[in-house]
Amino acid sequence: MKDLSGWGRYPRQIGAQTTAATPDEAATETTGSAGLIARGLGRSYGDAAIGRETTLSMTGLNRMQSFNPETGLLATEAGVSLDDIIACFLPRGYFPVVVPGTRFVTVGGMIASDIHGKNQHNDGTFGHHVAWLKLALPDGQVVCCAPHENAALFQATIGGMGLTGTILAAGFRLRPVSSGWIRQTTHAAKNLSEAIALLRQTEKATYTVAWIDVLARGASLGRSLILAGEHATEDDLPGGYKQFPPARTGRLGVPVELPGWVLNTASVSAFNALYYRRGAKRSGQTTLVPWDSYFFPLDSISNWNRIYGPRGFVQHQCVIPNEDAEQVMSTILDLLSSRGEGSFLAVLKCLGPGAGLMSFPRDGLTLALDLPVSEKGLGLLAEIDVLVAQAGGRIYLAKDACQSRATFSAGYPNIAAFRQVRQDIGVAGHMASKLSERLAL
Repeated sequence: MKDLSGWGRYPRQIGAQTTAATPDEAATETTGSAGLIARGLGRSYGDAAIGRETTLSMTGLNRMQSFNPETGLLATEAGVSLDDIIACFLPRGYFPVVVPGTRFVTVGGMIASDIHGKNQHNDGTFGHHVAWLKLALPDGQVVCCAPHENAALFQATIGGMGLTGTILAAGFRLRPVSSGWIRQTTHAAKNLSEAIALLRQTEKATYTVAWIDVLARGASLGRSLILAGEHATEDDLPGGYKQFPPARTGRLGVPVELPGWVLNTASVSAFNALYYRRGAKRSGQTTLVPWDSYFFPLDSISNWNRIYGPRGFVQHQCVIPNEDAEQVMSTILDLLSSRGEGSFLAVLKCLGPGAGLMSFPRDGLTLALDLPVSEKGLGLLAEIDVLVAQAGGRIYLAKDACQSRATFSAGYPNIAAFRQVRQDIGVAGHMASKLSERLAL
């Protein structure tokens, strides 16, 4: 038995965990264990990668299989990490088309969550760039799924949170890049309306994202820094710049759990104000930023989740349809600031449709924030969830730790079709996580 949790360290569960070192072992475990879910590097935030009965660690399936430099198609086992992919292929001039906010995730996890990045409005989700995948089913079959082969199962597996079977391997596309640097242009927005307008204006940029100060109030409600980015060419680099810099790891770390009082309204408010002022001074300027700093700013701080103390934190990400996005986001920010519940890092982005039947992205604006676990904070999130559901929005399952079944049902219109696919292939009740049990999925 093992103490299991997501990256938010809430909720925590004691459960059985087993490990597979090969695809055959993973398929055997899938056949033999009920209430099973696959788990990669544990970076989903809540209880999505904790099995109802058994959790299957997939990190032993860490072999890359083939790469076609002409098409950019890379084939790997499901436990290969994004970190290893970038380390191997960026020096060769290739980068994944879509990456999330951390490189410490596996291929299987990226598919199961249908992850999205700062370019979702242009390039879609990770699932849009998956050419095929191999899936182990509880009846012993290993099936190949692709857009035109077992298409319904393929659609259900992309964003299906591991509930259609165990992903064993996949083929997906990388894009050619000329350097490991990003030309980042910073824009300062004095309030939420300006932030949304600037996000719209920078939509033609390959990447665009907004850091948002959730504790600003009054006329400054929603003040933000918008960071638009493009892959730099070799000609963009001044002399002395290494064309493909390696990841900067181990520079900082949080060796122990910090006391819960460290992140309070005063400390977060002071940090946010300083961060905004520093960024605003660079408004309109374009600078060169290393790839890891632009895409994965928190990865340079090992064990950063410890800053929230022993009770952990909840990462909450919602998407609101465009027509009501500004009004609902404004109400959410007003709730956060008036209650003094500050998010250390909050992000605002534009989204388009996802690739799978249960994918999180849809046309709209998404707000991601994190709150330390407390009775007050969880109550506030329940209020926010009501606003999200009323607006026709939804909560990201890869980050969810506490939404209700009612909120979930209101946000995901394809639940019935997803359940039918699970029923048809015989995985209902067999592939099950604590998340699927909590949401009756």
